[in-house]
Order: sequence, then C-alpha cells, then structure tokens
Amino acid sequence: MTDPQNPQNPAPGHPGQPGQQPQYGAPPPGQPYGQTPPPGAAQYGQAPYGAPPQPYPPQPYPAPPARKKKKWPWVLGALVVLLIIILAATSGGGSEDTDTTADSGASTATEQGEPAGADSEDAVPGLNTPVRDGKFEFVVTGVEPGLTSVGDNPYLTEEAQGQFVVVTMSVKNTSDQPQSFSPTGQKLFDAEDRSFEPDTTAQIALGGSDIPVWDNINPGNAVTVKLVYDMPAGATPASIELHDSMFSGGVTVNLG
Repeated sequence: MTDPQNPQNPAPGHPGQPGQQPQYGAPPPGQPYGQTPPPGAAQYGQAPYGAPPQPYPPQPYPAPPARKKKKWPWVLGALVVLLIIILAATSGGGSEDTDTTADSGASTATEQGEPAGADSEDAVPGLNTPVRDGKFEFVVTGVEPGLTSVGDNPYLTEEAQGQFVVVTMSVKNTSDQPQSFSPTGQKLFDAEDRSFEPDTTAQIALGGSDIPVWDNINPGNAVTVKLVYDMPAGATPASIELHDSMFSGGVTVNLG
C-alpha cells in the first residue's frame, strides 16, 4: 500500500520497489519464486539455471575386436615339409654311393685296352650288369614285350591298352639299414625317347614279384621285382632308368 502523501515511496516490506531490499529467502531477480538451480547444474548436459542446455560430449564407440589369424594353413604346410624330409631321409635320397653308368663304362673300356668315350652307347650297361643308385644295386635280368594281358586268376586278369612289357630285375640293399623301395619310381623309355611308368594293378595281377607296390628291403638282402609297363603296340622298349628314391639321380640300363 502506498503512502498517499508520497506515492513514490513504497510501503515498508514491499519487494521490488526502488530503495527497498528484497525479503529474506526471496529468489534472485529474474528467477521464479520457489525454483532453485538443481545440484550439479554446471556438469555436462546441465547448464546453470537460465542458460541454454549444453550437449553431452560425444562418446567413442568401442573398437571392434581384433580378428585372429588362422593358423591351420601354416600347420598344414609344416606337416607337408616334415613328411618330405622324412621320406628323403628314410629312402637314402641318392647318396654319394651312386655309381654313374658313364663312369663304369669308361673304366671297363680302359681295362680292356679300348679308348674310353669312343661311343656313348657303349658306356651304358645292359642286361645282367650290376648298376648302383644310392643304396641299391640293380641287375636287370630280362625283358618280355608284346603281352596283351597278365594274370592267371580270372578275377585279377588285366588287359593292356596297347601291350604289356615286363621287366625283371633284382634289387639289393647295400647299406647298413633298411631302405624303402618303390617300383613306381622306375621309368621305361622306348626308341622314341618316350617315358612310361609302371602299371601297379597289372603288377599285382601278374604276381611273382617280391615288391609289387612298395616295401622296405633289409641290409644285405636282395629281392626279385617284376615291373609291368603298358606301352603302345608298336613301341620298342629301349632303356630303363632305375632310382633309389624319387630324389635320386638314377642310373640307366640299356634293354636293346
């Protein structure tokens, strides 16, 4: 209520008039009565009362888990390399004991008083001549071409695509430990220098071979092996290349 005598002076205790102090507990100017800033208004996302709200700081997304590298290709590769090393170690691998046919032929010619190296064909040993490759000594004893089929058992008889050629030989282990021998590592060549591999099924059907597929030969032992090759009907077997193992250099025997 104003003083009628002095309307410019407000009544005592009236807030908001010039010269008058606000009452105890009254809100600051510009703030509604009974509302106070919430605690922590200065924190992220809450601005002081009366100020515009502040955005929350961006939260980083969690990094994706690192992909684990596959180890099985490396393990498989290591197993293959290990298997090759074991096969090379157990089979002898064409060691320094290999006797080349050229050397043996040259020494024979010299002993007989003939000039060495006069003819390259004379340097190649033939049938019933011992030759060596690695830890094995080979002696080719016979060649039988022109067979249309092999096997006496009607359930095991094999028919040739062209002609079967049977090469008979002895194989002796000259080392001091067992050595593995595989007939599939022996290559036959015809007069046109074409190479042929043994027919394992025909060798089993033929019989009479101590090692038709694969086996170990003990030290000092010699076995009889019959190799069967399926060649064209008009082909002529000319030579055979004998190997201690798939890693050896091989030795050639003339079949003519």
